Amino acid sequence: MRDLLARFKENGMTVDSVMEQLRDLPYQDLDFAKLDHHRSLRTGWPEVIFGKGKTPEQVAKIVSAMKGRGHPVLVTKSDQEAYQAVLEDTPEAEFHHLSNAIVVPAPQPTPLMQGIIVVTAGTADLPVAEEAVLTASLMGNDVTLISDVGVAGLHRLLDQMPVLQKARVLVVVAGMDAALVGVVAGLVSVPVIAVPTSTGYGASFDGLAPLLSMLNSCAPGVSVVNIDNGFGAGHLAALTNCVAGTTG
Repeated sequence: MRDLLARFKENGMTVDSVMEQLRDLPYQDLDFAKLDHHRSLRTGWPEVIFGKGKTPEQVAKIVSAMKGRGHPVLVTKSDQEAYQAVLEDTPEAEFHHLSNAIVVPAPQPTPLMQGIIVVTAGTADLPVAEEAVLTASLMGNDVTLISDVGVAGLHRLLDQMPVLQKARVLVVVAGMDAALVGVVAGLVSVPVIAVPTSTGYGASFDGLAPLLSMLNSCAPGVSVVNIDNGFGAGHLAALTNCVAGTTG
C-alpha cells in the first residue's frame, strides 16, 4: 500500500491504475479462489499458494493475479507442469526442483537479517528443509543450511556447534525417530522449531512417529509444526528472528 501511494504521489501511476489495484482490496474473486491481498497489510507477509490439489491453470491464474504488488509470490507443494503453465504469463518465475516450489521474486531488503539456521537429520529431509529456507529467505533473511547431521553420527552435529551457537532461532527437520530435535534443543539457548518429515520406514507412519517424538521432547524451547510443513517452519522462524533482532 505504501509503495502504491508513493508511486502515485511521484506521478508514476495514473488514478485509473491505482483504482484498479484498490478495487481488489481486501480480496480478489477469481471464481475458484478468493485472493487475500490484504493479508500483507495485516500480518506483514502476503498469502502463499498451496499448489497441491490445484490445476496448473488455476495456479497460473493465481500467480498472475498476485504478482507485481511489491512482494514475492510463493507456491508450495507444486510441480513442473504447473510451473510451465505459470511461465506463459509470468516468464520471470523460478522453479525450485528440490522443494517443488514456484517463486516470483521481488526486490529484497538490504541487508538481509542474520540469525536463522536450518538443520536436517538426513539428506532425505532436504526437500522440506529447502521449503523452510526458501520461505524465510523470501521474508528477508539470510538463512544458513546444515544438512545430514543426524544422531546416528553425533560427532557431525557437534562439529557444527560454533555455527549453531550464533543462531537466534533454529529449524530442525527430521524424520525416522526425530531424535535430533531433543539433542539440538539441549545444546542451545534459542527457540527450536521442529519439522517432522514423512521420511522413514513403515513404522514411521508417513511422519506420524517423528511428529509424536517431537511433541514428546523432554527438552524445553521446542515448538512443532505439521508433517512436511517447511513453509510453516520458515514463516515462524522469520517472525521469531524479526522479534529477536528488534529486541537485540
